[in-house]
Amino acid sequence: MGKPDAEGPGPADGLPGLPPAWGRVVIPDDASALAAEAAQIRRELRRATGLPGGHRALGLPLLVLLVVVLTTLTGLLVATWPRASRSTDRPAPAPYSPPATLTGRALPALDLVDASQAPVPLRGLLPAMIILLDGCPCPERVADALAAAPAGVSVVTVTGGRTVPAGPTNQRHARALADPAGGLRSFLGQPARPGTATALLVDRTGKVTRVLPDLGPVETYRTDLTALAP
Repeated sequence: MGKPDAEGPGPADGLPGLPPAWGRVVIPDDASALAAEAAQIRRELRRATGLPGGHRALGLPLLVLLVVVLTTLTGLLVATWPRASRSTDRPAPAPYSPPATLTGRALPALDLVDASQAPVPLRGLLPAMIILLDGCPCPERVADALAAAPAGVSVVTVTGGRTVPAGPTNQRHARALADPAGGLRSFLGQPARPGTATALLVDRTGKVTRVLPDLGPVETYRTDLTALAP
């Protein structure tokens, strides 16, 4: 059995802290009288917290969470896809130009190798037009340089690695050498470019008088080549 709480006064008597809608509060003498209400509360908690018997109560929130995650991932994919496509549209690299300080500098004392792998001091062939063929064999350009070179001026072709290609069968041919260590290309400061031959004009004192990043028609360098004559 129970008795009214707080010495008998009910909501109508103004019991502080309890809303009037609760009606009269009765505190039982035996706590076991609340067993039925406690069991009901435990069942409600199991359904709300996902304990056995409450899986269906969590089904809808999980479905909503899954939809939100998929929607977010789809939005991110749509937002980043065009950006990735635009990043591939990069401007073409600027054409190579040798360092401005290279002209007038002294050619380093490099030892290259010939077809027999014997060392050949490059400075011992000056004055010379040195053509780097590691980006392009360019036989026509080499033939033009040979035809335009004055007497006493060497035309030297340089390839990478240790393989020295065979020279032409005509009477005058270029001195073919290889640069296994890549010292000459390192002196230029730029890598080889496919389809392009690079040339240096070096006078008899070892000074670089001109650099031709892309060896073109002989008319573009004939005057400088003629000026190398001893």
